[in-house]
Amino acid sequence: MERKTRGNVLNQVTNGKQFRFPSVSQGTRPARHCKTSFGARDFGGFQDCFFRDRLMDTARIAVVGAGVVGLSTAVCISKLVPQCSVTIISDKFTPDTTSDVAAGMLIPHTYPDTPIHTQKQWFRETFNHLFAIANSAEAGDAGVHLVSGWQIFQSTPTEEVPFWADVVLGFRRMTEAELKKFPQYVFGQAFTTLKCECPAYLPWLEKRIKGSGGWMLTRRIDDLWELHPSFDIVVNCSGLGSRQLAGDSKIFPVRGQVLQVQAPWVEHFIRDGSGLTYIYPGMSHVTLGGTRQKGDWNLSPDAENSREILSRCCALEPSLHRACNIREKVGLRPYRPGVRLQTELLARDGRRLPVVHHYGHGSGGISVHWGTALEAARLVSECVHALRTPIPKSKL
Repeated sequence: MERKTRGNVLNQVTNGKQFRFPSVSQGTRPARHCKTSFGARDFGGFQDCFFRDRLMDTARIAVVGAGVVGLSTAVCISKLVPQCSVTIISDKFTPDTTSDVAAGMLIPHTYPDTPIHTQKQWFRETFNHLFAIANSAEAGDAGVHLVSGWQIFQSTPTEEVPFWADVVLGFRRMTEAELKKFPQYVFGQAFTTLKCECPAYLPWLEKRIKGSGGWMLTRRIDDLWELHPSFDIVVNCSGLGSRQLAGDSKIFPVRGQVLQVQAPWVEHFIRDGSGLTYIYPGMSHVTLGGTRQKGDWNLSPDAENSREILSRCCALEPSLHRACNIREKVGLRPYRPGVRLQTELLARDGRRLPVVHHYGHGSGGISVHWGTALEAARLVSECVHALRTPIPKSKL
């Protein structure tokens, strides 16, 4: 639904309707969520951007993608980059994003191509951010809460104390008495972590973006050059869309199917050390998982997958046989050997477009999203600084 605004705006008539967008000087106007259907190459009415040959006032930044990575990046940019306007552009917003399917438990995934100390920093920054929310009056609205439980193993893992053990709360080895609950398992870890429920958290982030004057535009982007010259900098948070938008063949889908059930008596999480079977209690339902199907693009629930998930979870928690109101959910994780956090300067026919890539989180996006968003915002800040710095004129 298109909304009208007042004030200094740039106008365009599209399909008989007037589309309005803020001018460069309106970086702090209240946010609007617009849907458009005009041509792929035309954002219409925007003033041209001349990059390095002019000093910039308000930097116009487009964030492509509205999952947890895109929205958190937009919030961090608004906080860390002065004099900027932020527009989030995506064909899907909550509740229709991949993030909305995620279970949202803060238990890190390991990225083979990323140094462990970097992964730990991302996780710590994310944990601290969400822990502060969990301890605030915003916890319920944001869908963030603490949850305790066990991670169990059928054989003793090579790494008995993972790199993130001192970030979560109360990490310890499970006692023999606790392990009796899981007779097929010989080793376990007990700790308290956070659960971030994206169907609540994403609208909470959107509210903050709107409060800082951001814009949200519902539109599919097929080529990042569509955003030139309407925007000075583009942040690519498109996840699997980066196969096309960034030509990245390293990213591929890992299909995940979960069940959401009513079982309010389940209060502790249980996670098999392989990460394939898990029981995560939440605010309104318990999430049972899961699957890990590489290269599978199928978004339709599979009945056999559901039967297997329920069987595996009931083996860990027999009381789940009484679970009711079972719903099936499917999402495609954007897997990559390492998160891509990188600046690229696109050039075409004498034009230049700085792009900050921020994607490829796979199944670990919730666990590190704030840490990687802070790093992406720092890269954007560097781009803004470069664009605001005039090129010295050569002396003849």
